[in-house]
Order: sequence, then structure tokens, then C-alpha cells
Amino acid sequence: QVQLVESGGGLVQAGGSLRLSCAASGVMFSRESMGWFRQPPEKEREFVGLISWSGGSNDYADFVKGRFTISRDNAKNTVYLEMTSLKPEDTAVYYCAVAQAFGRDTTLFGAWGQGTQVTVSS
Repeated sequence: QVQLVESGGGLVQAGGSLRLSCAASGVMFSRESMGWFRQPPEKEREFVGLISWSGGSNDYADFVKGRFTISRDNAKNTVYLEMTSLKPEDTAVYYCAVAQAFGRDTTLFGAWGQGTQVTVSS
């Protein structure tokens, strides 16, 4: 059974930074691309970024380019989302997910974590 557990969320002031982690189990982690999504209050879930199984390729939503970085440690079965220059509009629940193919559509993602709340104050 695949299990993804996000951590690292919290309250931060605008301009600050946070690092989210997603620990995976029950999956061949080193062979899977991993994605991050977010769901702002009263809005639909949206793609944030994606990292290939090797870490050699990334894809990011335009609204996070240059501010967010996704990395992974296959030895620890963990993927990270480093967020800098945070804005109030980054407030959302952040989810990690296992990608069944390298793409942005939510239908390409199988297992999902429970999410971690990120709140950015102005």
C-alpha cells in the first residue's frame, strides 16, 4: 500500500521560506516521478511542480518558477519542495503525489498524501 506523508507546513510571513517534505513508502520510489500540487482556499487543486525519477528533469508552474525548487533523495524515499519569496497567494494545502507519467494533469497521478497547510501572512 502506497503511503505519502507530507510535513513542514506552517505559518510564515511574506518573503519567507519553507521546506516541505514528502516521505514515501510502499512504492518503488526511485523509479517514480513525483509531483507537488496545492489547493488554495475555495479553489481547485493546481499543479505546482514535478521531478523525474532520477531528479534530472523538473517542470514547474509559471507562478512558482524561480521561487520554488523540487528535489529528491532516493536513498530516503523523500521528495522536497523548497519554497522561497513566499506570497500570501501561496497560502494553500500542499500535496505530493506519485506520477504515473511525466505530466501536469491530475489524472496522471496515482497515490496522494494527506496534505500540509502552508499559510503566508502579509
